[in-house]
Amino acid sequence: MKRLSRVMLATLASTTALAIAVPATAQTIPNAPTGPVETQYYANGPLATATMRSTAACDAKGNQCDVFYPSNITSSTTRLPLVVWANGTGSTPDNYLNWLKHLASWGFVVVATRDQQTGYGDTVLASLAWMQAQEANPASPFYHRIDFAHVGAAGHSQGASGAANAMFHSGGVITTTVTFELPNQNWCNPADNCLLTPTLTGGSGSIFYVSGTADSLIAPDTQSGGTQLNSQTAYYNATPVGMRKAKGLLKNANHNDITGTPGCGLLGFLKACNNGVYGYMGFPTAWLAWQLKGDTTAGAAFKNGTGEFFTATAWQGRVSNVP
Repeated sequence: MKRLSRVMLATLASTTALAIAVPATAQTIPNAPTGPVETQYYANGPLATATMRSTAACDAKGNQCDVFYPSNITSSTTRLPLVVWANGTGSTPDNYLNWLKHLASWGFVVVATRDQQTGYGDTVLASLAWMQAQEANPASPFYHRIDFAHVGAAGHSQGASGAANAMFHSGGVITTTVTFELPNQNWCNPADNCLLTPTLTGGSGSIFYVSGTADSLIAPDTQSGGTQLNSQTAYYNATPVGMRKAKGLLKNANHNDITGTPGCGLLGFLKACNNGVYGYMGFPTAWLAWQLKGDTTAGAAFKNGTGEFFTATAWQGRVSNVP
């Protein structure tokens, strides 16, 4: 994206008041869950987690990869689904530790290139290929532990485009994507650093579009001008009806809330977020649990008009085509 990290982070930092550290209780945190599925996946999962970094580059740009995974993976009797993560402009996995560890606690293996320019999706696919090599290496802790029949992608900002582009260019290996704050195309130079209409309409898989009501500058819900895909609604509407899709906005969340630590006080102020990562834990994790682990109860939460997602008090602008 065109200078997104410098221009936009400076803008957000100057317009977002520093928040006070918030007690982490369901009664007082912002964007707290209200229904059983959101509440279940809002909480950390039952598994302790571990993190490792590749000793060598995992993509053609020379970036290393970080992997977040259940710490008991070597003794696991089942293969675990994989999520490939794409960073926003100028960011590394270090900016998303709460979210990435949260996924690992629910039994996902998450691989994240340290690339800070992920929009094309090429380094995201390279991280997938690196994990495939690790899974085939008897010396790796991931040897015969990854379920490559169940692979998803997720990303933030420029990385939201990178995650979707990776899915559409994966030859069907990546089957679902969660996009956080997918930027409108006004921010993209060159244009194909964003997800483009021909790529979107010619693809397959499923997508959950997630943004915030306080992110009207970069990832607005409704069209902000022009004929390009300049809103979450425009992206949702352009997604083929044959793909499972959903869209929702967290109330008062801005472009960087997913980087919360988990709130926005103290250390969090450097990331210029409003509420913190709290609200991103529940339904995005439930979507991945449905799509990659077969949790049909989680999937029912997205049923168009009547699922739990449509009554959750922390969300608005919700649509889906889930029957």
